[in-house]
Order: sequence, then C-alpha cells, then structure tokens
Amino acid sequence: MSQPAASSAVSRFADVDSLDLETLNAELEYKTAEERLSWSLDTLGANIVLSSSFGAQAAVCLHLCTKLRPDIPVVVLDTGYLFSQTYLFIDELTEKLKLNLKIYRAAISPAWQEARYGRLWEQGLEGIERYNRMNKTEPMQCALDDLGAKGWIVGLRRSQASTRRRLDVLGIQNGYLKVHPIVDWNDKKVFDYMWDHDLPYHPLWEQGYISIGDTHTSHRLVDGVTEEETRFFGLTRECGLHEPPKA
Repeated sequence: MSQPAASSAVSRFADVDSLDLETLNAELEYKTAEERLSWSLDTLGANIVLSSSFGAQAAVCLHLCTKLRPDIPVVVLDTGYLFSQTYLFIDELTEKLKLNLKIYRAAISPAWQEARYGRLWEQGLEGIERYNRMNKTEPMQCALDDLGAKGWIVGLRRSQASTRRRLDVLGIQNGYLKVHPIVDWNDKKVFDYMWDHDLPYHPLWEQGYISIGDTHTSHRLVDGVTEEETRFFGLTRECGLHEPPKA
C-alpha cells in the first residue's frame, strides 16, 4: 500500500458538507482500518490530525496512522492532572513511534483554575462539564485551528460504551470530519494487533484501569462497577470531545 504524501498533500474537498457520508460509510464499513485511513489521508491531504488520550490501548491507532503518514500531527491534551504513568507513556510512545507530538493545554493553569473555581470535578455533572470544556473541548478547538485541520482521526470503538455503539466510520462534528478507523474492532483484535507489532499497553492497564484520563475522574474496574462507571463517577461517559451520534 503506498503512503499518501504528507505536507505536500492537498485536500480534495472544500468542506465536509460536500461529502456523501451515507454512501462513504456504506463503502468503508467493509474496509480494513488501513484502507479507511488511506482514504482519509488521501482525501483530506495535510488537513487532518490524529488525537490521542494515550490511554490503555492508544498505541494501536498511533501505530496504524504513523505507518501511513509518519509526520501526521498527534494532538494530546495536557490537563495537568494526567497520571504520572501517562506522561511517561507519552514519552515512551513518542520515542518508539517517532511521533510528531502537538501538546495543547487550557488557557488557565490547573492551579489557577482551582483557585478561581474550586475542584470542578467535585461539583456534580455541571462542574465536570465545565472542567471538560476548559481543559479538553476548548484546547482541542485551538489545536484544530492552529493546525488547519478539516478532520481528525480518533481511536473510538463501538464496544467501548453505549454512547459509541452507533458510531460510523465517518461522522461530522462541529464542521469537522471525524474518522474512526478501528470503530468495529473488539478487544481481541486490539490485543492481537498489539501483540503482532510489539506495542505496549498503558502501564495502569495491569492495575485494573480500562479507561484512563485524569487522576481524579478515572477509577479501576472492580466488582459491582460497570466499565462506563469507571470514568467521571458514572455521571457521564464522554469528556465533551466526542458527541454521541444523533438518534
């Protein structure tokens, strides 16, 4: 499979509204992850980024994308509250995969946020949503603007949560094309890929963390708790970056 050109690639469409998503999704549903990525990289040219939380199985999407376009911008949102293991995991994968890492943060530092608003994550769903807007949604928007993106690739999978079961390979969110190349992969396929390519899981995976974000809103999977309840105290599954498909 040939590699799409990187910085010299030119987007083949003016905006996402020109795409026939229904037809494209019907075609891409039966393609491999590599074929889906090739289509996306070719279609959006240089106007596409990959975002990663550097969570439990993040190495899969990072490896798939950088095989096809080594210099693709990889956006990570540093809230200031990531696990120390996550920061080291970012360093490890950046070195291993030679990532073109782009780090974005909130306009206000974590300490200043706490001084001004208190611990937002302890203020119910409204506080969590405000925290996520400041530390995730707004920095991601800055990244998309700075990098001239018309679309972004994410490693969401249908099996991860009820809010993701209806995801297509392609979607539109706030005027951007969202690409989910491994949307139909199950845990076994993820494991097999990581094994075949000698890719590491996040170090907290072995400690029972299956969804890894900030220290204050990520918890181990234990008896009596569902996978979705391991994040945000069960009040919400999504951090605001990924809107569930509309019914």
